[in-house]
Amino acid sequence: MSLADLWFIAVAVLWTGFFILEGFDFGVGMLHGVVGRDDAGRRMAVSSIGPLWDGNEVWLVVAGAAMFAAFPGWYATMFSSLYLALVLVLAALIVRGMSFEYRDKDKHPRWRRTWSTLLTVGSVVAPFLLGVGLGDLLHGLPIGADQEFAGTFADLLPPYSLFVGLTFVLLCALHGATFLALKTTADVRERATRLTRRLAPVTALAVLVYITWSHVISGKGFFPNVIEIAAVLAVLAAAWLAGDGKEGWAFTATTFAMATSVLVIFTNLYPRVMVSTMGAANDLTLANTASGSYALKVMTVVLVVMLPVVILYQAWTYHVFRQRVTAADVTDD
Repeated sequence: MSLADLWFIAVAVLWTGFFILEGFDFGVGMLHGVVGRDDAGRRMAVSSIGPLWDGNEVWLVVAGAAMFAAFPGWYATMFSSLYLALVLVLAALIVRGMSFEYRDKDKHPRWRRTWSTLLTVGSVVAPFLLGVGLGDLLHGLPIGADQEFAGTFADLLPPYSLFVGLTFVLLCALHGATFLALKTTADVRERATRLTRRLAPVTALAVLVYITWSHVISGKGFFPNVIEIAAVLAVLAAAWLAGDGKEGWAFTATTFAMATSVLVIFTNLYPRVMVSTMGAANDLTLANTASGSYALKVMTVVLVVMLPVVILYQAWTYHVFRQRVTAADVTDD
């Protein structure tokens, strides 16, 4: 295995880690107004991710930084092609962050309702656009021999990429519902469990179509492999597990489904990193976008040293804030 191959795996892992961790954040943001019928319920839902959401977003920054350092050609083409979409993602993430910080600064119902709406919108827009962007990598964009994007904004929105975006929104919603069932109590927990059971069949169907479609457009056949079928079954299992009171296992099931769904993009891409619709000769690959050998060696040393530290730190954070959120935890006093 070459260093370029190793860093392609690292980038895939970082994107997967982001969607696993930030995915349930997005889901809670989408659903907090549904599971919380009153202000106390909504505050309970938001408080379940209060200590975690900003640390989870760091994985997106690290994924982008890894692409920039290890595959500058890939980074340059992807980020310039998707510039407007990435600006909208950034705006959605900023709005979400402001909602967490400002929602409870005033008790006026209109103030809290406004920030709750912005939290919901930001939590839907961000995973949708990120899913569209990942779908564009596999579907292909008009990229010339000079590795420059040669299309228009409409070229960023083919049906496949839009469906990938929708699938990731559904996965995030289901992932968030299982997290809320795991982390909350009373009525919020019960509503989250019911939502899990309602979302699971729709999400499972979307994941199955997405996986099959990905295989077809990548030219690797029609039928999903065993792991991908297991991801669909895990989505369905989450509904049964949550309904049976096994919220931890339900959350594990949606985690597996999310991880597999992200890796579908990267496994079908390899050894390419972006497909060109202007001919296979213009595809971006590991070979024609990777940094030099010395840079990759230095980065590998940094990765080996720092990644375990980051994982241990985040694991400790989740351990410290493992308790369920109760109504007593979110009183205005």
